[in-house]
This record gives sequence, structure tokens and C-alpha cells, in this order.
Amino acid sequence: MTPDIWMLLAFGGFLIAGVPVAFSLALAGSVGIVAGLSPDMLATLGTNTYNSVAKYPLIAIPLFILTGLIFERSGVALRLVRFAQALIGPRHGGLALVAVLVCMIMGGMSGSGPADAAAVAMVMLPSMTKAGYPKPFSATLIAASASTAILIPPSVALILYSIVVPGVDLRALFAAGLFPGILAGLALLVPAMIVAKRYGWEGTPVEGAETLTVRTTFRQALPALFAPVLILGGLRSGLFTPTEAAVVAVAYGTIVGLFLTKELSLRDLWELLGEAAIISGVVMLIIALAGIFAWAGTMLGTFRHLAEWIIGLTDNGILLLVLVMLAVLVAGMLLDAISIYLIMMPVLIPVMQHFEWNPVWFGILLAMNIAIGQFTPPVAVNLMVTTEIAKIRLEETLGWALLFVLAMACALALVAIFPSIALWLPSVLGYNV
Repeated sequence: MTPDIWMLLAFGGFLIAGVPVAFSLALAGSVGIVAGLSPDMLATLGTNTYNSVAKYPLIAIPLFILTGLIFERSGVALRLVRFAQALIGPRHGGLALVAVLVCMIMGGMSGSGPADAAAVAMVMLPSMTKAGYPKPFSATLIAASASTAILIPPSVALILYSIVVPGVDLRALFAAGLFPGILAGLALLVPAMIVAKRYGWEGTPVEGAETLTVRTTFRQALPALFAPVLILGGLRSGLFTPTEAAVVAVAYGTIVGLFLTKELSLRDLWELLGEAAIISGVVMLIIALAGIFAWAGTMLGTFRHLAEWIIGLTDNGILLLVLVMLAVLVAGMLLDAISIYLIMMPVLIPVMQHFEWNPVWFGILLAMNIAIGQFTPPVAVNLMVTTEIAKIRLEETLGWALLFVLAMACALALVAIFPSIALWLPSVLGYNV
């Protein structure tokens, strides 16, 4: 067998054996280096891991993770829920609409699906259960809605995509993800409202919100609603770069929590710094160790051979795009977004260039696919979060998950057929697409 095959078989074997993705990548890369190059080349491991994380834009990832944690602890989700509930009022499917809207707004602060799902589920699940919504439905809807955080800026996944794919403007990616993210949220809302009306699930006001007016709840929610405006407005005006926007978001969230909502203390802030460091450490470890796999695959020509094989499957770009999307969807059911980008993009970049697919549009399609995977069993990271909070088994949500997978797949198909849904806004804003 060739060194390429040895490396790929080693990677698959380590994953099957239950070795974490990060270490599977590093060990498989080392196997490739020994089999195809020279054991002496193992001396490059330290350099490759360092070079993988020594990238300025990566600073934004831990900062946006910290932003999401700060807003979650600051009581922002509850204020958004109260405002949305006061605005919509009690009606069939009212709380389902509130859940989707709040998830989308929270996604515009955290950029992380699991963090979004946790924050909204803790506030919404008790109210939805009291209003008659089954826990499996509520948990699945929140998990699916939280997956839009991977599309709506700032998105941690899109930040990584802009680093992996050379020449892609992160501001263009952020702008391109906005309308597909909204479209995905609407696609989830349609079946949720239909089902709620069919079964007569009546939305009731969130506890304590009966006496609150739209004006009062809007005033309380204003700091949270202003956060996405601050981030996107600053990027559009050129006031700060995406990395600097993450710093601004952390500072703004801290001010909101300490002085406006007053639900965040200095002790809480210190704990959140530690929590963000742990989460970021996991992310950075994957990125660092994936550098070994990427370097070995490049030196051995593994990625080039795989890309040539994929291109050789068919000359029909549309058919191949469908096959790629299905492959990414399956990967999204098993792996996290960061691992998928690091593993698959070295192979997909030559394919994308061969068929002249727009890299910004292609990045959004990948993100939508990965978003679907976040609430599709067996792994379903978002769904694991919400089912744990709801105290139900993951298997109970399977039927609802398939319904929402179908709904978001329709949104994905629309973006694939009409690229202008993603590309119109960055073009209008003058970004390079």
C-alpha cells in the first residue's frame, strides 16, 4: 500500500478505536510521515503544530467564545425571550416563534451553536413545557434553531473557513451568511408553526412577563439587540477588523453584564475566563494537531490524489456538488465543524477551483450542511445540550429532528440553486466575492 493509504487507514482506525479527533489527526499524520517520508521528518511536528495556530485571525475564536459565555451569564437570553413574547403575544406556536427568533439573535452574539442552545434552552424549555409543548419537540426545535449560529455572524466556523481557504474575505463571509441564516430560521419556523397549530399548542406568556409591556421589555432587551448591530456595523464601517470586533464584543458584553443587567460579577467574569480558556484550548488543540495531518497530506500528495479522484467521478459540476454536500452532511453527523473544515477542505479546495465554484458561496453551503449535522443524531452536539437540559433521551427526538432536517435542507437547496441569496449582500457592501 502507498503511504497515502496508510495515513488514511490509520486515521480511520484511530477514530473507530475511539481516539479523539485531534490526536487521530496527529497520529495519522505521523504514520504518513514515517511511511512515506522519513522518521527524521518527525522533527517537524513542533513546527507544524505551531504554524497551525500562529495566525492572527484565530485570536477571534476564543474571544467570541468568551462573548457568548458572558452574554449567557448576563441574563440576556431571558430579556430577549420576554421582549419577543410581549411582542408576539399568546397564540398557537407563539413560543416556538419566540424560540427561533431568540436563537437567531443569540447566534449573532456567540457564533457557537452549543452555547446558543444552552442559553435559550434553560430559559425556554420550562415555559414551552408549561404551555403544552412536548419536551422532545421543544428540545429539537431549540437545537435546530441554535445551529443558525454557524451562519449568522459572528460565526466561529466561518472564521476558520476564511483561514483555511486562502484569499477569502471574512467580512464577505459574514455578510454572505446573514440571509441564508435568516432563511434557515424561517425554514425551521414553518413546520414548527404548522405542527403547533395542528396539535393546539398554545403559547402562554413567560412567567413574570404578563405585566410587562412591549415598551418595557424592549428597553430591557435593547443592550442585547444592539450587540449584533455593534459588531456588524463596526465591520461595515471599517472601524475595526473582525479580530478587533471580537475584542469589542467582549468589552461590550462585560459592560452590559456588570453595569446594565447587573447579573455578572467580577467573580463570575473570572470563572468565565477560565471556562472560555478550556473551550478555546480544545479548539486550538484540534487546529494545532491537524497541522501535522495537513502537512503530511500535502507532502505525500494525498489531498491532490483524493481531489483528482473526486473530479474524475463526473464532469457534471451540479452532480458533484450534490455528492460533496451529502458527504459533508454525513461528516456533520459525526464530527464538529472545526474538524470537518480541517479534514475536508484540503481535498475540496482543488475541487472547488476546478469547477470554479465561488468560494464565499461554497463556504456558506458547507456551513449550512454542518449546521444540519449539529442537530442530526447520532452525535448532534446541539441536541445533546438541549436533551440534557430537558432531561430526556436523545432517541425521543429522532422524529422531530428528521422533520427539521428536511426543512433546513430545503433552505440549503434554495441557496445552492440561487447563489445570490448568499452573494447579494456582500456584493452590495462592496466586499470581494
